[in-house]
Amino acid sequence: MRDRRLASGGRIDRSRPLAFRFNGKGYRGFSGDTLASALLASNVRLTARSFKYHRPRGIVGSGPEEPATLVELEGCHASANRAATTVRLEDGMAARSVNCWPSPGLDLGAVSQLFAGLIPAGFYYKTFKWPGWRLYEPAIRRAAGLAGAPDAPPPDAPPPDGHFEAVHAHADVLVVGAGPAGLMAALVAGRAGRRVFLADERTEAGGSLLDRRMEIAGRPALEWVAESVAELTSMPNVTHLQDACVWAYREHNFLMVNERSPANPSMLERNWRVRAGKVILATGAIERGLVFPDNDRPGVMLASAAQAYVNRFAVKPGERAVVFANNDSAYAAAADLLASGVDVAAIVDSRDPVPDSARDLAGGIPVKGGSVVIGVRGRRSVKGAAVSKRDGQGASTIDCDLLLHSGGWSPAVHLFSQSRGSLRYDESLATFVPDEAAQACVSVGGASGELSLASALRTGAEAAAMITGTEMPDLPTTTGESYAITPLWRVDAPGAKGRAFLDIQNDVTVDDVHLALREGYENVEHVKRYTTGGMGLDQGKTGNINIIGTIALQKGVPLQDVGTTTFRPPYSPVSFGAIGGIREESVVLPYRHTPVTQWNLDRGAFMYEAGARWRRPGYFLRGDETFQETVNRECRAVRECVGVYDGSPLGKFELKGRDAGRFLDHVYTNLMSTLKPGQCRYGLMLTEDGLILDDGVAMRLGEHRWLVSTSTAHADAVHGHMEELLQTQFPDWSVHVTTVTSQWNNATVCGPRAREVMAALGTDIDLSPEELPFMRFADGHVAGLPARVVRVSFTGELSFEINVAPRHMRDLWEWIMEAGAPSGIEPVGSEASHVLRVEKGFLSLGHEVDGTVDAHDLGMSWIMSKRKADYVGKRSVELRRRGKAVRRELVGLLPADPNDQIPEGAPLTPGGEKRPSEGLVTACVWSVVLDRWVALALLENGKSRHGETVHVRLKNATVAATVGEPVFHDPDGLRMRS
Repeated sequence: MRDRRLASGGRIDRSRPLAFRFNGKGYRGFSGDTLASALLASNVRLTARSFKYHRPRGIVGSGPEEPATLVELEGCHASANRAATTVRLEDGMAARSVNCWPSPGLDLGAVSQLFAGLIPAGFYYKTFKWPGWRLYEPAIRRAAGLAGAPDAPPPDAPPPDGHFEAVHAHADVLVVGAGPAGLMAALVAGRAGRRVFLADERTEAGGSLLDRRMEIAGRPALEWVAESVAELTSMPNVTHLQDACVWAYREHNFLMVNERSPANPSMLERNWRVRAGKVILATGAIERGLVFPDNDRPGVMLASAAQAYVNRFAVKPGERAVVFANNDSAYAAAADLLASGVDVAAIVDSRDPVPDSARDLAGGIPVKGGSVVIGVRGRRSVKGAAVSKRDGQGASTIDCDLLLHSGGWSPAVHLFSQSRGSLRYDESLATFVPDEAAQACVSVGGASGELSLASALRTGAEAAAMITGTEMPDLPTTTGESYAITPLWRVDAPGAKGRAFLDIQNDVTVDDVHLALREGYENVEHVKRYTTGGMGLDQGKTGNINIIGTIALQKGVPLQDVGTTTFRPPYSPVSFGAIGGIREESVVLPYRHTPVTQWNLDRGAFMYEAGARWRRPGYFLRGDETFQETVNRECRAVRECVGVYDGSPLGKFELKGRDAGRFLDHVYTNLMSTLKPGQCRYGLMLTEDGLILDDGVAMRLGEHRWLVSTSTAHADAVHGHMEELLQTQFPDWSVHVTTVTSQWNNATVCGPRAREVMAALGTDIDLSPEELPFMRFADGHVAGLPARVVRVSFTGELSFEINVAPRHMRDLWEWIMEAGAPSGIEPVGSEASHVLRVEKGFLSLGHEVDGTVDAHDLGMSWIMSKRKADYVGKRSVELRRRGKAVRRELVGLLPADPNDQIPEGAPLTPGGEKRPSEGLVTACVWSVVLDRWVALALLENGKSRHGETVHVRLKNATVAATVGEPVFHDPDGLRMRS
């Protein structure tokens, strides 16, 4: 095995050798290597196979732009489809190539090259059609994708040591990229005292300075980088992350940052959600390749990548190189390779004449101006480059094992475009650059098209100085640079034969784009999807601009007219673990808790999500009780003694304004404006199509002041519904809606002995049924706390809803439990509340309200006002009910066997036979009042079928049940009005 490691230099730690395995073979590298640099140092050139044709591929880039070598990591930290250039080498690492079997050297999938002419771009749209789809689909699915997701780590692998985390952060200035522009911007903003968040995708700061031999202030540029990083580290107002990719730019300057190597060793990855006042995009520029026949062979590499390998990793990617370019930057790369001991046979430059500034950098390397590479000799690796003049004259072959190419530089505009900023085509740079920003962001350095080191420092400092309102600092001197380019979108010289690839990863060729255009797919977005160009893991970082240029050439239009495709997140692949993060009890979104959540947990409550991310107790398990015994105990307490539940998560909205009353008349199906202060009324809200949106209680607090309660889960939907109406239909009405869900907490004391508990608490409110009847409220004090007491009931029992400020809720709750102890008070969870409401026949959204029924079906015609000229959904309900269609109506069911429990959602079918359903069971509970199972159901023409026996069809049985009223307890409502 030939060692291509240079004897000295690079950013690797030679005192820390690392052993790793690739495709089953053992190799060695050093700390600071990537998997790609270690493979190149070990002279491994054939590293992968392409996706479609399984052509041999090698390493092309040096960073996240890598389109060719994807690997699957094995072991306890297994992950798939990782670019080898972004995998930090670790001791004991095991990796293998993807999309090849049994190995890249012998890939049986390469047989697809024999019939490549039969599978051009979009072939599956025209070849695999009905009726044989059942034959084609399994084969296509097996061929799709690259690496497979691991089912589990190997049996002998240790468990993953660590976890994922999600963190929220705020910053005055978020700087993306720690190259020269980003470091300078962070320094200026940090010195001004701003909260700075600096994130960079590489493992160490420096950006392009890590890969090039440059000077700042007469010293090696990396010394300036080290000093800058040290100064930033000393600033308490600066957060600096390396190996942290900013992968998404969302609305209102909200950006996502994937920190891959947190300082805390117990964490695998951390995903930051950063809200920034201003964003400075110092994302640099990406070198694009040139398009010529067989430009995908192992040993064909971007010039900047080869420069990075010799300077940063001390690796010679080849012994004898040919450089093919259309711009000046490749000359500096050639000079660095020459200085590292690589024999640079020639620089092939498509420009004629070649600028003197470029020739000066060549340092004696032969320069072939006005020439192009028309082919590559060698199949599994480069053995030579076929070169000719652009007109095809003077063809010759230059022996080499490394072919470097540079088609120019494209600003990394991905995040800028995600922010909805616009792009323009710059003729002098032959690429798209940022134009107008849509959010509070600015692009600097290479990301703005300023490709010299001096301009990077200047634009970074200018942006930060403008944001902070400080003066421009004195800038250090830098190495002089020149950059000029003449675009070359593809080599079309006579003698250029063979496939020329635009997208290395997805095997998209020039011919594929031409085919898409011939078939009518002329929009760049359509070409992308038809050919899959730019749809790989690299997201077309090196190839998209060449696809656009090829379209422009073929159509004979400027590139500006072709435009770009949409840049979507993520910028680089992100693991699902990092996206989700791991939080205790909550994933993706934080749960919302009430002040008594901890009290509930301390007493064995099993917590449920009640909707809108609120957590409420489901039941309070005690001792050796079963679930059913627990629920029965809580229900019995409410029916026979007294219970208390936390109703704080219910949605609450305060409406103010002279038009608030008539607005509520329009929102609800019944009249609300006739209420007097101190009165409440239950109401229904409908959608525009006449279906039930929500139910709740409206309270009149004053002449122009109202409080509306909603269900927990639908609070946000109701709020949006009201705001939409006010903004689109009634913009002139004086109504202001304020969310007060979190401003009021409530404890509801319910049961026959509820009034005793209230008296024991002590209150200055007269709670007698004469002074505070059902559906009334009063303000005063309870247990010495300012409170509003409301007589509403969701259990069918005498109830007092005590509303207090959140800071008083915990004290109130504990005092209620103390005052209610002599009366046998029990805390009640949502499971018992569900049983109690079913016994009383109260509806529940998500159970009886299933998106198909209206209020008439639920036996609530009384709530549909006939006095009002209009309300939301009125006309839709009337139109729907004009027809003769059979309606499913709410009924009660009593199973013939009192001990038969019916699963919710079970269908009702004629005779229990396997026939179309005539209804379904919406809820089934054990009634502590009737000492049996009871159910609610929606049944076709149910109101006229009371007394009839219907059948519930189960998987292996049929349950007979008698149809009756959907109220099993206190049908006259005397108990809750007592």
